Amino acid sequence: MHSIWEQRSFAARPQLAVVGAGIVGLFTALHHKRAHPHHRVLVLERGPHPSGASVRNAGFACFGSPSELLADIAAEGEARALQRVEERWLGLQELRAELGDAAIGFEASGGHELFADDALYTRVAEGFDGLNRSLHGIFGRRVYEWADGRIGDRGLRTAHLASTDLEGPVDSGRLVTALLRKVQEAGVELRTNATVTAVDDGPDGVTLRLADGGAVLAGRVAVCTNGYTRDLFPGLDVLPARGQVLLTAPIPGLRLKGTFHANEGYVYFRDLDGAVLLGGGRDLDKAGETTTADGVTPLIQDHLEHLLRSVIIPGTPCTIARRWSGVMAFGSAGKEPLVERLSPNVVAAVRLSGMGVAIGIRVARKAAGLVGG
Repeated sequence: MHSIWEQRSFAARPQLAVVGAGIVGLFTALHHKRAHPHHRVLVLERGPHPSGASVRNAGFACFGSPSELLADIAAEGEARALQRVEERWLGLQELRAELGDAAIGFEASGGHELFADDALYTRVAEGFDGLNRSLHGIFGRRVYEWADGRIGDRGLRTAHLASTDLEGPVDSGRLVTALLRKVQEAGVELRTNATVTAVDDGPDGVTLRLADGGAVLAGRVAVCTNGYTRDLFPGLDVLPARGQVLLTAPIPGLRLKGTFHANEGYVYFRDLDGAVLLGGGRDLDKAGETTTADGVTPLIQDHLEHLLRSVIIPGTPCTIARRWSGVMAFGSAGKEPLVERLSPNVVAAVRLSGMGVAIGIRVARKAAGLVGG
């Protein structure tokens, strides 16, 4: 028994409903609203605020470390791997232009990769110059340099360091807050604590069943649930991938600055307000980390702490202030995002392969294009 005011302002059927209020979901809503300003656009978020990987990541504005890119080229071929790098680079530039560096907390403090004297370093060293030549067509300049002479400046204990000045950290909370503000200013509606349990595309529109027993009928739907997508569509090639993170208490005299990777991107760390934020280790237990369960495990946390104390801040006392996890999404073959029509009125834009900060805005644009008018 809705009043006329409820019916007009809150219960009217949206032309587009977006499931998931992460970077991709919010940008999909924004792109569609800009193209169709008179459409009602509604975003449904399962948490009390955006609560997926967009706000649980480590806050890296990156396009891939040398070891990761060389591994991708070896596995998938140069053309496919480089196209993905270009998408990440273009996406980062678009994100910064759209929201502004100050609003997202971007710092141009560089991206770096650590290497021991091992087989991985040998393989990367052999392919280093060739990788720079391949990337020149995208960046118009040399991207990576060896920076072994600056290892001591950062207090690290490692044999080799590769660096680029084209990457840096962001504040993921500020990024999503800035995006939320822009989306709501455009007239997009956001409904939190609204868990979608089923998506039914029928002749009269798409019915979204909610966990509280309610439902939303929309003209079209964009599913932007990334690592949680198989809860709605079990048959899609979207595998959840939990990433565990720890954060130390502030460390006096910390010399770390920038974003850092190791082991083909499976380990990543950075400075955050005088503390060390460190994550990864999923390669130690890929089967166990193929989950949407929130939590951390002794196997991976112990591994991260060992790296922290032996490599990142050797000989420096510290305490762990916080631990958490976030859920990424990968496919069974390759790292391309999945952006496709699932039914006449339902589009999916998921499977960001840990690069949502970089490619989210462009994936969302493709999704909005598929949704159409």
